[in-house]
Amino acid sequence: MRAVVQRVKESSVTVNNQMISRIGPGLLVLLGVSEADDSGDAGFLSEKIPHLRIFEDETGKMNRSLMDTRGEMLVVSQFTLLGDCRKGRRPSYIQAAGPEKAEHLYEVFVELVREKGVAVKTGQFRAMMDVALINDGPVTLILDSK
Repeated sequence: MRAVVQRVKESSVTVNNQMISRIGPGLLVLLGVSEADDSGDAGFLSEKIPHLRIFEDETGKMNRSLMDTRGEMLVVSQFTLLGDCRKGRRPSYIQAAGPEKAEHLYEVFVELVREKGVAVKTGQFRAMMDVALINDGPVTLILDSK
């Protein structure tokens, strides 16, 4: 699994001109699932991301996690994170998991994070989404479960 994690002041997802999810301060997680992934990968990222110390403490040092700040998380499925751009000009998505597997592992990730007490909102799987965000920092990290 590959995740792009962005610290945000707020973020939202709109589908067909209707806002379906919105969070305040927290993390926007763009999540891609590969064909080689399994529930262990979802478990790894669900443990790692909420505990990343990327929020500022009272001295301005990035020393607090989403768990510490009680921030929210917005998780958006994004198979294009698995795009291979090494050859030619058109990305290859052969490493991306098929829709059924990807949706299942996406839901496993979301549920595991919710079990930690994090308020999690989601995009709409397989939909064309408009994702809006106000970066905080900006702080952006790329994580890969492999």
